[in-house]
Amino acid sequence: MTAFEMPNRALACTVRGCGLPLERRQAQFACAAGHAYDVARSGYVNLLQPQDRRSLDAGDSREAVAARAALLTAGVGRALIDGVCAKAVSLSLGTAPVVVDLGSGSGDALAALGERLETSGIGIDLSTAAADRAARRFPRHTWVVANADRRLPLLDASVDLLVSLHGRRNPEEADRVLTADGVMLIAVPAPDDLIELRQRVQGEGVARDRSDALVAAHLPRFELAERSVISATMTLDREVLLNLLRATYRGARLASADRVALLDRMAVTMASEMFVLRKSQGKSIVD
Repeated sequence: MTAFEMPNRALACTVRGCGLPLERRQAQFACAAGHAYDVARSGYVNLLQPQDRRSLDAGDSREAVAARAALLTAGVGRALIDGVCAKAVSLSLGTAPVVVDLGSGSGDALAALGERLETSGIGIDLSTAAADRAARRFPRHTWVVANADRRLPLLDASVDLLVSLHGRRNPEEADRVLTADGVMLIAVPAPDDLIELRQRVQGEGVARDRSDALVAAHLPRFELAERSVISATMTLDREVLLNLLRATYRGARLASADRVALLDRMAVTMASEMFVLRKSQGKSIVD
């Protein structure tokens, strides 16, 4: 059984001023007002409205999506997925929680969460290439093309766990769609993430701390319940290093061609800071 054959518990119509629940009707999703969205042959649904598009080819390119998938095949990023899954299981979210991944990419993280939490999740990404790949590989889940920077295509108070792994974050919308006991699980690159590769390619490995800005952006709607670091050092060959550059905006933008040409096998740190955020109850949970 695919996700589209299961009752929908969270998707909402994205037509401006509508927001009614979406239900599967054969090869479409539709709301009671008659707004309908075709399901692509691979299984994803595109809920983007014209005002949500930055371009006709928004989001990650097919090449960037393929590079990220190749990295996971090589084991790069698996420590983060395993750590996030372990943390999600420890949250005791109840039976069949609704899990939404913002910036779901090729779908591996949401698929791994689904195996641990026994739920069919919803993956949201701006890239049709990413949604297409995820839908073909993991048909159990619902894959949606939408702009997470704008209104999320989700019903009010319909989500138990909202995940963002090095992806998009929208605090106001997260507050709207999460249940009263809902949780946000966010991972961002730690200061020393890829520091050796950045040193080699950019000429300097500057540590950038994102933690304070992230927590501040979610106040006062959310309280920080827990934070931790997930880190692994791997020795990577040239092709994997090139995929790291292809898969990151900073690599594509800042890489120096002569330095990239000299890249060879090297040890690289992959580190993420993970944050558990809960809806604010009027008092701080951690100092």
